[in-house]
Amino acid sequence: MITFKNVSKRYPDGYVALNNVDLEVAAGEMVFLTGHSGAGKSTLLKLIAAIERPTSGMIAINEQNIAQLKLSALPYLRRKIGFIFQDHKLLFDRNVYENVLLPLQISHFDNKMIASRVRAALDKVGLLKKEKAMPITLSGGERQRLCIARAVVHRPSILIADEPTGNLDVEYARDIMAMFTSFNQVGVTVLIATHDASLLEDTRHRILSLKQGKLAA
Repeated sequence: MITFKNVSKRYPDGYVALNNVDLEVAAGEMVFLTGHSGAGKSTLLKLIAAIERPTSGMIAINEQNIAQLKLSALPYLRRKIGFIFQDHKLLFDRNVYENVLLPLQISHFDNKMIASRVRAALDKVGLLKKEKAMPITLSGGERQRLCIARAVVHRPSILIADEPTGNLDVEYARDIMAMFTSFNQVGVTVLIATHDASLLEDTRHRILSLKQGKLAA
């Protein structure tokens, strides 16, 4: 489903974030991406969503080379992908419900479907009773749940999470990971970047390790 072939990413300042990376992620697979800070985890995830473009190499999703997509085609690609950012990127001037509906508004869903999908997503993450709350009033774990609801509201086939349990206590981290597992169990391809070794201790899922921009293991 997701294929990298000889993918490198060099930023304008000369920093090489990824260096000749080859990998494949099967449809419906759940994969963890680990590595030291600056190893290239966030860059790799952003390349999948075409938030960044590779300097060289080929990235394919369902055999479509997304590195060559025109800007006008990117919204259609991103409808397949839910992205949970490390820094949340919540809109603090909008309530919980309004934060989640934004991806559907951008994709021009009709109002009746928007209401149904937003409330279904909030119910899935346990925030339905807080749909009118402002993000500033939420705990860290609740904000992360809100980010997940926003990422899955358009029912993507790929879910990407960048350090989703960072700054959360153990109980909240387990809850968040249980949600990702539940999405994966219904066929969603899930990629999670994390430096939290405790999340990986008992996992039966594949672990990809990056070291200085190269796939080490």
